[in-house]
Amino acid sequence: MGTLVGPVFSAFTTSKDRPLFPSPTASLPSSKPHLTTSRKIHHHEINTSRFGNFLHLKPESKPGCLDSDLPWFNPSDRPCFDVIIIGTGPGGLRLAEQVSQYGIKVCCVDPSPLSFWPNNYGVWVDEFESLGLVECLDKIWPMTCVYIDDHKTKYLDRPYGRVSRKILKTKLLENCVSNSVKFHKAKVWQVKHEEFESTIQCDDGSELKASLIVDASGFSSSFVEYDKPRNYGYQIAHGILAEVDSHPFDLDKMVLMDWRDSHLGNEPYLRVNNSKLATFLYAMPFDSNLIFLEETSLVSRPVLSYSEIKRRMEARLRHLGIRVRRVIEDEKCLIPMGGPLPRIPQNVMAIGGISGVVHPSTGYMVARTMALAPLVAEAIAECLGSTRMIRGRPLYHKVWNGLWPIERRLSREFCCFGMETLLKLDLVGTRNFFEAFFDLDPYYWHGFLSSRLSLHELASFSLSLFGHASNSSRLDIISKCPVPLVRMLGNLALQVI
Repeated sequence: MGTLVGPVFSAFTTSKDRPLFPSPTASLPSSKPHLTTSRKIHHHEINTSRFGNFLHLKPESKPGCLDSDLPWFNPSDRPCFDVIIIGTGPGGLRLAEQVSQYGIKVCCVDPSPLSFWPNNYGVWVDEFESLGLVECLDKIWPMTCVYIDDHKTKYLDRPYGRVSRKILKTKLLENCVSNSVKFHKAKVWQVKHEEFESTIQCDDGSELKASLIVDASGFSSSFVEYDKPRNYGYQIAHGILAEVDSHPFDLDKMVLMDWRDSHLGNEPYLRVNNSKLATFLYAMPFDSNLIFLEETSLVSRPVLSYSEIKRRMEARLRHLGIRVRRVIEDEKCLIPMGGPLPRIPQNVMAIGGISGVVHPSTGYMVARTMALAPLVAEAIAECLGSTRMIRGRPLYHKVWNGLWPIERRLSREFCCFGMETLLKLDLVGTRNFFEAFFDLDPYYWHGFLSSRLSLHELASFSLSLFGHASNSSRLDIISKCPVPLVRMLGNLALQVI
């Protein structure tokens, strides 16, 4: 749901009780994003654009790297580890941090381990608080809001935050270094398996061996196997961190969803398409002149075109009177959602996007992966941290079921049904759905967005949602969702068997 993850090929891609109110934003490391632009670029790019037309402005921020001294793997050393993690996105580093706490020998392999993560991550504050990571948020909004249409707005009493990518990555790297994690700067080309040991071959000619290989390299990975067609839905978005003349949004409220379509009044082609497959605006106002704006397609199959997303965003900003002066960062998000889980178990373990932890109905993943990594690490430690050294198939079975126990698999099937339902709704149906959704007891909508509800609670959530829905929304559910419902029940039965 807007700025939820990194790009589709990153190691991640953007979750959980009633809100806990943090101390004021001023007590955080920074109340606005850290911007790095040279005087020369600033002077050159400060051409005021036409209203809404930001597409000709080039982003000023360039990819950078952290200035850290990592303990690098030396090819002359014995190339054997307990665990090798492919990828240093949030998921990979979080797992490396957690596994290495048990004294397990870990090596992280990535073409650029110190590179900044390119995309914004937005999270519910209570989730990062429960993980002890609230200091990694560089901005907190005390409330969020959802514009259902031009006449209805929902105000949600749950704080939302933007993750400081620099602070979070620095923290994870420092913890990894303290726990003696090694790093290797290379791209993994191939993974080979023997009964109790696996070998990775890298593009620099090096070979490293470990009892367990973990893939945290993102959705595009070919190392994790599936035994069913990957019938994904797709979330696609275009976002910009921009300096603007002004904007109409309250500074103490993060805009989670803006489903209004009045900006398409003079765009008949766009309006017709939007009425069938709607997009919404996700907005983080940092101050009166600095804001992150992202036009998002919640889920579609096939994926909505990127050019369509940008045209709708341009029309929206023009209608809102937002004149973009500078584009500091831009980002393109494409997030596969739903679909089958990887084959369980298999020789390669997975974490992050390729592991199936993306919320099938929302695209949330960052906070969830941060919370699941300790559970996976515990399962790994029970095998590799003991004197018994359980390896091979028992190890693979243990770690995969640590990530996907039967209860969590069944809950995911329910959320996949939610995604299939959203795929069938037009703009009116989507508005009706979210009007009912955010009318629920906060325990239910908090828990659903955070993948926290048990299967029994999900059943109660469904009944409550149906009870809060309008008659037209109930008709949508009854008339459009029998096939996804039957498919879900069949999949639940197969999982139980």
